[in-house]
Amino acid sequence: MTTLEVVDARGYAQLASLRSGIRNYLAWAEQQAREHDMTPAQVQLALAIRAHGDPDGPTVGELADTLLLRHHSAVGLIDRAEHAGLVARHRDPEHQSRVRVRLTTEGDDRLERLSALHLQWLAEHGAEMADVWRAFGPEAR
Repeated sequence: MTTLEVVDARGYAQLASLRSGIRNYLAWAEQQAREHDMTPAQVQLALAIRAHGDPDGPTVGELADTLLLRHHSAVGLIDRAEHAGLVARHRDPEHQSRVRVRLTTEGDDRLERLSALHLQWLAEHGAEMADVWRAFGPEAR
């Protein structure tokens, strides 16, 4: 077991800067989600579905794991996204007891627009955030 280092003023400033940068990004992202008639959780869900490697879409359990949710919470999120026209469920063709989730055309379109905005924001602000992250590297200590 290692001993903890004493945190100096620089360490506190680095942590505060990191938290501020993350919170600024998340606040901006939440606003963008709402402007595109989605909740932030629906954006996370759509991104998890779109980034999944299986063309049939992820299972509900895989989505729960990816989103760090309990199974029943993932089901509720999927229910609301389905009601909003963003996703559709279907049975796994090889395992009928498994339910997979895909984006609808509308869900895919909204996610594409939002993702373009996010990538633009990151291009504009990424260097600032990279500097914050680098301050925690081994060469910075």
